[in-house]
Amino acid sequence: MTTVQGVRASFSEPLPRRRPDYARIVGGIVILALLGFGVFSVGTLEFSGASLATSVENAVKVFSKMDPISLPGPADLLTLIGLTLGITVLGTVMAAILSVPVAWISAANTTPAGWLRFLGRAIGVITRAIPDVVIALALSLAFVLGSPLPGIIAFGIHSVGMISKLFADAIEQIDDGPRLAIRAAGGSRAQEFWSGVFPQVLPSWTATTLHRFDINLRSSAILGYAGVGGLGYAMRIAFQNFPQGYGRGLGIAAVIFALCVVMEIVSSVVRRNLLGVQPTGRGIGDVIVRRATGGRPPAVRADDADRITVADMRRRPWTAARVRTHIGVWVTVVIVVVSFPISHVSLSDVSWNQLGPTLASFWPPSLGTHAFSEYAGALLVTVQVAFAAALLALVFSVVLGSFAARNVAPNNAVRSTFRVILVIVRGVPELVLAIFLIMITGLGNQAGAIALAFGGIGLLGKLVADSFEEVPTGPERALTAAGATRAQRYFAATLPQGLPSLIGNSLYLVDTNIRAATILGIVGGSGIGFYLTNASPMLSMHGQVTLLVLMVFVAVLAVEGVAAFLRHAFR
Repeated sequence: MTTVQGVRASFSEPLPRRRPDYARIVGGIVILALLGFGVFSVGTLEFSGASLATSVENAVKVFSKMDPISLPGPADLLTLIGLTLGITVLGTVMAAILSVPVAWISAANTTPAGWLRFLGRAIGVITRAIPDVVIALALSLAFVLGSPLPGIIAFGIHSVGMISKLFADAIEQIDDGPRLAIRAAGGSRAQEFWSGVFPQVLPSWTATTLHRFDINLRSSAILGYAGVGGLGYAMRIAFQNFPQGYGRGLGIAAVIFALCVVMEIVSSVVRRNLLGVQPTGRGIGDVIVRRATGGRPPAVRADDADRITVADMRRRPWTAARVRTHIGVWVTVVIVVVSFPISHVSLSDVSWNQLGPTLASFWPPSLGTHAFSEYAGALLVTVQVAFAAALLALVFSVVLGSFAARNVAPNNAVRSTFRVILVIVRGVPELVLAIFLIMITGLGNQAGAIALAFGGIGLLGKLVADSFEEVPTGPERALTAAGATRAQRYFAATLPQGLPSLIGNSLYLVDTNIRAATILGIVGGSGIGFYLTNASPMLSMHGQVTLLVLMVFVAVLAVEGVAAFLRHAFR
């Protein structure tokens, strides 16, 4: 009886109140603050109907005056393409080689010491924060005018950040069994890495390097503005001839776009056949390869694995997969070797008497003749452009990305249409678009924000579509069974479940935009890129370059910190 009374008493007491999730509350406040800053940033760019109408009128006038779209002669065009590809190949290979030791000391399970792991991660973050065009401008003083080496080194240094980070992450996720077995057998650290670690992460390292090659090829247009030869430099010369040269400049820009698509298709095929994985990227090449193969992984002959018997332990059989791998390796070696003469690389291009002073001139950081408030204001402008572009991209990406999601689109035709739109938008190099908008309309930071937003729609829209398709289907099915409409299901189940991913991807876009906005100064924008562009070619101003890069580094770290906090709050 006493037990029954106790149970009744427990039911009569009020249920304990759920403790408020302060992390989510603070996270919500932070998100509102970020959205508010984005709206403020859009306002500071002074978008208005009158300014846009004036810009349209200016564009119409320029189009009416410029020559028809044209291309250089076949011989000159092939030379420019070869030079561009050679510089991109050598720079990417340089980054891939340098990323190996950086990733080795950055990974928690291979680093010899904790401080080395911190150093490796810092190297990756810093090299990602320094725009490749700034490196090329700064190093141009130590090389003969027109030498490809500044571009190669710029690609090599800047790309180390991305490749080493993803490489280190892959190393930390390996099966430690082979590595520990080699250690137990008395193997050295080098033997542990090359025999127990590297074979496991080789596919990831190769795929990341190929992806970085695609990015570097798109960036080659901007390196032309630093005096690096190739298609980018030819486009720069053409655009400087106003307005007759615009037709030639647009033709070269179209060649760069087509070259990016072709090389992306090639790299997607290589990843599929050489690595035995279906490409899953967001670029045009990956999409084309997936559609051409029906989304299926490469066919594997059944007897490839069956051929390996105990008798074959001493001599590996030449299976189809092994033949493809060896052919791929030797083709890669040939391409790298051929890239040297195509790029006209020569050590005589180095001004050895200027190399030491040039490297030493970057330290210590310096304000020069400017006040810190000037640099702080310029950084604020760059961050505002990045946030404004991210907000504009977010608005359009949620709409386009939603209709590109299988569980939101009313039918497969609508989904496929919006997927194609996102692919096309993603395929346009945003920095080339920024160059064109600035030269045509003179909008400055507005043109930069529009260009970054345009590119962001393709990136963020694809991520939105993928994240919405991956949400748990239970709540959606329950609402459908209860008679909810498609819109009710979207706002009550799909969007709330995909919101954490949307927040993280939007902050990733802000991070990317800050880095991209820093180089808008070289094509007519302001912000911190303007000061970087002015300081990079002057030996006496390299201390300012160091300070400006450190400021960008701090801004990027702040965004990454906010993103990490929000991921933790809404997980």
